[in-house]
Amino acid sequence: MTPQELLEYAKTNGAQQVDLRFTDIPSLQHHISYPISELSVDSFEEGFGMDGSSIRGWAAIHESDMLLIPDPNTAFMDPFTEIPTLVMYGDVKDPITKQRYERDPRWIAQKAELYLNNSGVADTAYFGAEAEFFIFDNISFDQNQHSGFYFIDAEEGRWNSSRRENNLGYRPRYKEGYFPVPPTDHYQDLRGEMVQTMQKCGLHIECHHHEVATGGQCEIDQRFDKLVKSADNMMLFKYVVRNVANQYGKTVTFMPKPLFQDNGSGMHCHQSLWKGGKPLFAGDSYAGMSQMALWYIGGLLKHARSLSAIIAPTTNSYKRLVPGYEAPVNLAYSRRNRSAACRIPMYSANPKAKRVEFRPPDPSANPYLAFAAMLMAGLDGVLNKINPGEPLDKDIYDLSPEEMKSVPSMPGSLEEALSCLEDDHAFLLRGDVFTEELIETFIDYKRKNEADAMRLRPHPYEFALYYDI
Repeated sequence: MTPQELLEYAKTNGAQQVDLRFTDIPSLQHHISYPISELSVDSFEEGFGMDGSSIRGWAAIHESDMLLIPDPNTAFMDPFTEIPTLVMYGDVKDPITKQRYERDPRWIAQKAELYLNNSGVADTAYFGAEAEFFIFDNISFDQNQHSGFYFIDAEEGRWNSSRRENNLGYRPRYKEGYFPVPPTDHYQDLRGEMVQTMQKCGLHIECHHHEVATGGQCEIDQRFDKLVKSADNMMLFKYVVRNVANQYGKTVTFMPKPLFQDNGSGMHCHQSLWKGGKPLFAGDSYAGMSQMALWYIGGLLKHARSLSAIIAPTTNSYKRLVPGYEAPVNLAYSRRNRSAACRIPMYSANPKAKRVEFRPPDPSANPYLAFAAMLMAGLDGVLNKINPGEPLDKDIYDLSPEEMKSVPSMPGSLEEALSCLEDDHAFLLRGDVFTEELIETFIDYKRKNEADAMRLRPHPYEFALYYDI
């Protein structure tokens, strides 16, 4: 869509305001709105001024002036605002040099696509992410010098089965919430409205269903798309899910592990490389994959421990990534086997369907950074012909302790993941996709504001363990 076509689109849809959005490093989306009269063809070159000093992980106050350049190809009409509002994602630039801002996550994803094309290996990377989430009815939490708590409630939560008043039953059992029909699945209609709204905004949705956990765990699957577009789509996906739920008095979280002793939420990422419109991952090697695909898997597995800081970037992520539970912490690959970190789906023999599913990521990840980092790891595998080893075609959770010794695993904490990223990030720097300064900023921010902040505070369960010691 050209700028002129965009202005016609806005006029046709009766837009009265324009809303520009961008994403910070921890993955929170921000926005600023203008009367539609402020938008002109020149806006797509000159941009809109903004203050970046209060954005987490961004510029210091003496370098805070920035430009937000709208991308007309991201336009959609906001389905939730009372005033007709045109939404676009923006690219952040320095107002003096007119260069792209190196801490803008969307720019990093765009650079990853440029690097792929310049590498000669492929010209397109497709990503299809399956983000799981919980729908709750109430959430309260606090943390201060003398107290700390959280309280979750969900009408669908199995813990409400003992309630005496207004109790009609039909709640998924813990770890048994996969695919029940209504009324056990409380959210068929709510998810259906989410899907309809997403489609109105231009997303291609393939299916939706209840997930394994009780308390309203759901999944809505998007069709794969090019890397940057897929990351844009994930931000729109989260926006729609949260706002549809909010309209019905519900609250949604993409926090990986909100419930104790039930399944957490992952973001399994399907990925493949193409060139000249042809798939490159189909071949006559293991599971119908090409040698290139196996090398790509080799790169993912080699760098998985450092990737973890970006694809599972919260302290809560490591409540889900626990050996012996539902999350694939063991770094192996297999066809069909969902206990492997890299799974090769076998639903179709069509070469276009050949892909690798990387299962450790979770939906707290910044999709621009996560998709870019996974592509860089996979490309490192292809360029350096990294052998992924032998596949593991049995349930990893049933392996003996002796057998498990030969299978590496994901880090057990955010602090460990950040240390892995410190030690292994040269593959991210190729093509200036990630910069040393950005990685240092990311690690420092995560260590100080999340890992250390969590480590320094008493945990409520510590009182149960130690108060009378």
